[in-house]
Amino acid sequence: MASKSANPRNAVTRDDVARLAGVSSAAVSYVINGTKKLTPETEARVREAIRKLGYRPNRAARALRLGSSETLGIVVPDATNPFFTMVTHAVELAAARRGYSVIAVNSDAEADGEQRLLENLVSRGVDGLIVCSTLAVPDAGVLDRGVVPYVVMNQHATTLHMTSVGVDLREGARIAVEHLAQHGHSRIGLIAGVTSQGGLDAREAGWREAVHALGVTPGPLVWDTFTPRGGYAAARRLIEAGDVPSALFVSSDQIAKGLLKALHEEGIRVPADVAVVAFDGTDDAEFCWPPLTTVAQPVAEMAEAALEALFGGEGSGTARVFAPELVRRDSCGCVRGEWPGGEVPGR
Repeated sequence: MASKSANPRNAVTRDDVARLAGVSSAAVSYVINGTKKLTPETEARVREAIRKLGYRPNRAARALRLGSSETLGIVVPDATNPFFTMVTHAVELAAARRGYSVIAVNSDAEADGEQRLLENLVSRGVDGLIVCSTLAVPDAGVLDRGVVPYVVMNQHATTLHMTSVGVDLREGARIAVEHLAQHGHSRIGLIAGVTSQGGLDAREAGWREAVHALGVTPGPLVWDTFTPRGGYAAARRLIEAGDVPSALFVSSDQIAKGLLKALHEEGIRVPADVAVVAFDGTDDAEFCWPPLTTVAQPVAEMAEAALEALFGGEGSGTARVFAPELVRRDSCGCVRGEWPGGEVPGR
């Protein structure tokens, strides 16, 4: 005769676990959901019973009972970009600490695609949404109907009628330009990223403000996509124009990867001939050659803030703005171990 647990229709129940562990059914729920602290001995008995019986909670039944899927959705514009991989992972970790799983989807930076994905996630019954939009003002669409709470991540704007979490892009540009100026550069250019929707972000404005405030000459400004291919194409245009400045601020680590390739091909040395500071702080930056100095976004803290806003029900229009931090490596001319403290290393 087949055992009770062999038939998925008659799977092991929470009551079976409770009987084996010698506890109440409620105690089993406390252990599984982490909703109430039990003695270490009791919790150990429950977990051992779960292991022996191979118990798996019925998530569908739980969702019906609680009126919650315990699932969040995140929409990113480019799943191939390591920065958005970092963001998604950080959101997953923050959600897991709250007992939630995450469905991640990629919009390919298309407004129509973003809306379709949001509609799909809402139809799946997610309890909340994290929207990493590349649009200057995300097209609210389904979000405006108030079906589920949402937070816009990867940007901030108090003028938006939506809750947002982002980093201070202007401040990041200022940090980069100031650092290059401290290395003695008097002409600092910018390779700026442009989204597929044609929007520019605050890094360009921050670069303009910083070069003016520091009294240095603005070098060439070139736009291209937030990709290594875009960085390569932008660098080729600078090289062909014979206008590679002694220092460049670059809008993202991905753009900088393409820039480095183009410079290497031409025998242009980094940082001896041109110093480079990028933006984002992805793991890729450390493993470029030379390793990239970059202005890093505090992704883990931003993800935690997004989840806090989502679950805390913060009012629309609330913006959390995080300060970026300079990570000094070789591409700007810094010598590892000499910062912070002491005099800024020269070129």
